[in-house]
Order: sequence, then structure tokens, then C-alpha cells
Amino acid sequence: MSEHPNAALYRQVMERFSQGDTTAFAESIADDVVWWQIGVAEPIRGKEALLQSMQAMEDVAFEVELHDVVANDEHLVGLVTATVTVGDSSFSYRTAEIAHVRDGKVTERWAFSDDTQAITDFFSRLG
Repeated sequence: MSEHPNAALYRQVMERFSQGDTTAFAESIADDVVWWQIGVAEPIRGKEALLQSMQAMEDVAFEVELHDVVANDEHLVGLVTATVTVGDSSFSYRTAEIAHVRDGKVTERWAFSDDTQAITDFFSRLG
């Protein structure tokens, strides 16, 4: 049985994201995306705003290891271990990335982690 196209897309995008390729990432995001971040009460709304927020983290390296991806025509769930590195400081955490997908693009995304407070603390030190 072959993998669902949305699962294959997610795997490809996360691999390229880990390599710093934000172009592949941007191509998979709907213009009107609603992007919920771990530990943040309000989502980022719109692809342009999301990409701007990512530019503010250009000194941050993300390495993503996918444990599994489950997808159908409307949704996907990625089980991820992420390692974030800034200078000589690294932090690893596990997440479940959940997304609505329409026409091969993420329209809304949530992430839930094993330690929201540690993630919030780490990223708040970045400034």
C-alpha cells in the first residue's frame, strides 16, 4: 500500500525545512494559513506573516526527525522530534503536528508537545 500524497508531501517538506529550505516549506502553505504555535495564545495568520516570523529566526537551526506521519485527504498528523540549535545551545523536544490540508497546502496547523513550558522558556531567551 502506498503512502497518502499528503503524508509524502509532509515528509518532503520537513526534510527540506531541516536543511534550511524555506522555499519548499512556503510552497506547501496556503496564503490564508492559520498557524498555531506551541505556548502562544494567538495564531499567526497568513503565509506572509508566517514567513516573516521565520525570518526573525534565521540564526536558529532546526533538525526534524519524523517518527511517523498519518494522513488522509483533509488532515495530517506528524509525530516529530525536533532539535533546535542556536550557537552552542541546543534543545530537543517531541511534538505532534496536526494540520488541515486542502489542495496540497496546509490551511491550519497546531502543534502539541511533551513539554510546552520548556519550549516556551527556550524560545523566549532568543529574544
